[in-house]
Amino acid sequence: MAERQEMTSTEGTSATDAYPRKILQYMEGFLVSKTVFTSCELGVFDVLLAAECPLSAEEISQAVGASLDGTERLLAACTGLQLLNTHQEHGRVLYSNTDEASVYLTRSGPLSLFQSIQYSSRTIYFCWHYLTDAVREGRNQYEKAFGVSSKDLCDEEMVKFMQLMNSIWNICGKDVVTAFDLSPFKLICDLGGCSGALAKQCTSAYPECTVTIFDLPKVVRMSREHFVGEADLRISFHQGDFFKDPLPEADLYILARILHDWTDERCIGLLRRIYEACKPGGGVLLVEALLHEDGSGPLTVQLYSLNMLVQTEGRERTAAQYAALLAAAGFANTQHRLTGKIYDAVLGLKET
Repeated sequence: MAERQEMTSTEGTSATDAYPRKILQYMEGFLVSKTVFTSCELGVFDVLLAAECPLSAEEISQAVGASLDGTERLLAACTGLQLLNTHQEHGRVLYSNTDEASVYLTRSGPLSLFQSIQYSSRTIYFCWHYLTDAVREGRNQYEKAFGVSSKDLCDEEMVKFMQLMNSIWNICGKDVVTAFDLSPFKLICDLGGCSGALAKQCTSAYPECTVTIFDLPKVVRMSREHFVGEADLRISFHQGDFFKDPLPEADLYILARILHDWTDERCIGLLRRIYEACKPGGGVLLVEALLHEDGSGPLTVQLYSLNMLVQTEGRERTAAQYAALLAAAGFANTQHRLTGKIYDAVLGLKET
């Protein structure tokens, strides 16, 4: 395992003499991920939230149906990761959630990342077993991992992905829809709007707008069944394939986490279709994780781009690269805004 002693200084030492602290941390990074995944899957954080008081390892192991020895080790790791607090009481060690764990790692909270973590554990993590093949071949490995194309998701897998999107937009959605003032755009069409989580952020931030979610028939069906209710009066649906079918008329089209799935050619083709449907003075809002122009980062987005290779046809891009795609489709006056979170915003306008 990684270092057990602090080094006083590595200055003046050769690479062979220095302790490879960073490399060892990178080697063991997957151990951290799986510790978080397993703790969520077993319901450790949910048990502690429901208890409303610190619990012992024995109480937690019984509640989650796991061995005492394994639970003790898991709890110790979560404590080291600063996801759990420890308390001493009558010679016993008791555990409680940190504030972050209660908010983000339990199932029920409005900002829960539980479904995102489940998707990472059961889908993304498994696909990444084939990263070497993806790099060698230059194509996605979803079919090799699961035996079906990423375009042919079963209903269960589709719902998992929609739950992932819900959790992401619950923590990032407000920032991306308010990165620009979108209040002049009264009629918004969210292309590939999936679960409707971003549409809800739009109607919350802009009380005078209405949003049409345009997505495939099976996605629309699941969104109506699981995510968008009758109370969401300013959200409607339109079924279709945005690469083939006529697009609804709108002042603003949103493409959130869509273009990073596709090649430049497919992106330009879709953007041209949007440009043709868009009203003069209207625009398109791209919501994507932006790479630095010099390629130096952010690391998270660089890793996301590898994930796009493993799972899709696309890649992450810089703001300038998205601007070039928009310009090729006819859009002008392109601007971008960084939100300081995972996803950023790029706005292109159709001249009047």
